[in-house]
Amino acid sequence: MIRRLLILLLPVAFVLVAAVAVPIGTVIAHQRTQDVYVDRLADASRFASLARTALEAGREDALAQELARYRELYDTPVAVVSPAEELVVGSEPPGRLREIVESAGEISAVRLALAGERPGAPATVWPWTTEALVVAEPIGRDSEVEGAIVVAVSPDGLGASVLRSWGWLALISLVPLVLLAAAAMPLSRWVLRPIGRLDAATTAVTSGDLEVHVDAERGPPELRRLTESFNTMVAVVRGALERQRSFVSEASHQLRNPLASLRLAVENLAPHLTTDTAREAHAVAVDETMVMHRMLNSLLAATRLESITGTDAVEVAAVIDTRVSRWRALGDTRGFTVATDVPAGVWVQAPAGGLGSILDELFSNAIRLSRGSRVEIRLRPEGSDSARLMVLDDGEGLPEEEREDALARFWRSSRHQNTEGTGLGLAIVADLVRQSGGRLELEEGLRSGERPGFGVVITLPRAEAREDDERGERDDGPER
Repeated sequence: MIRRLLILLLPVAFVLVAAVAVPIGTVIAHQRTQDVYVDRLADASRFASLARTALEAGREDALAQELARYRELYDTPVAVVSPAEELVVGSEPPGRLREIVESAGEISAVRLALAGERPGAPATVWPWTTEALVVAEPIGRDSEVEGAIVVAVSPDGLGASVLRSWGWLALISLVPLVLLAAAAMPLSRWVLRPIGRLDAATTAVTSGDLEVHVDAERGPPELRRLTESFNTMVAVVRGALERQRSFVSEASHQLRNPLASLRLAVENLAPHLTTDTAREAHAVAVDETMVMHRMLNSLLAATRLESITGTDAVEVAAVIDTRVSRWRALGDTRGFTVATDVPAGVWVQAPAGGLGSILDELFSNAIRLSRGSRVEIRLRPEGSDSARLMVLDDGEGLPEEEREDALARFWRSSRHQNTEGTGLGLAIVADLVRQSGGRLELEEGLRSGERPGFGVVITLPRAEAREDDERGERDDGPER
């Protein structure tokens, strides 16, 4: 962002400097032209006085020598033109001098001088000008004009002088331009530093870290107010979430005891029921209390999942090693075979302290809902950027048209309406995975005959191994 801001500021600084330098350069060119014109006009006036005396005394040779010495000294052609516009005497051959005057387009100036009037100031000479600067001065005045002095100043020397002045002006202009450019960098950083901190804090919030706080003591006043508003907003959201989780947790805990008492009271009614209708209603009541009990347990588990915030680098094999024995024991009670295929040394960026809970939830769903006999956990690195963690079963699977709905909260398949659960776990897991920079997809699992199986595939970004948590060498087998 600093680069884009500098791209905007530096051209503005250049335009500001150019807005000052260009008029100054124009004034310099005008001033140089006027200086040369005034200087050569004084010389032309002196030559006009000498020419009048020489023409009256018939001493054209002496005048020609004077014009030749002037030509050698100043490299400027000079000529005396008669009222008939014919060359009387000059420092150049007649043809060359007429070519210089005509190329400059100043025949009108010569004719004006022959009419006894001094021509006006010439046009400005620029470094790219190719026409000579012609200065014409009448010899005599009014009706006594005997000719005109014509001085043809080459544009090369004058243009080079203007160009040198422009060069110095450009060098001097670089000073404020460099100062503005040097000031643009710290100014940009000063303005954008709060924005950078807000961007980092926003990224942290989207990752689930609601403990973030941004320093609001630096930067422009408007950004400081924005930072304070951001901190207040995060605090309000954090408080609301904490109150919500606290309410769900406390309400679930508070309801467990009354619900257990209610279930006990309902079950104690069984000996007092004498009719089939009463016993049937009693069985329904007992089932409903059990459903409510399971729902409370599910809400507590969902609350624990939602309390996970932030991300952390973890080794997948190490996390699974702490849980695989419990999974196998639980699988044995349900008639499931549990296998793992997880290579060691693969680190991923996962919800902080939550990867184990996520796998517990997915494993629980597999043995409760799949109606299969095998669950397998696999890990497949995908280059250096990501890794795929899969929980697969060989059960009935889920139709493709229902997979997107399965990630919605409280969604239950029509086949699982009488199975314990709230429909929250998978949705919360998907949210946690997204917050950690990964994605969760539902696919087919371990195909067995006509049963496609069901698979939850979690793709997580790879992370660098932490030196303090690195594990030793391990045997990597296909089954764990």
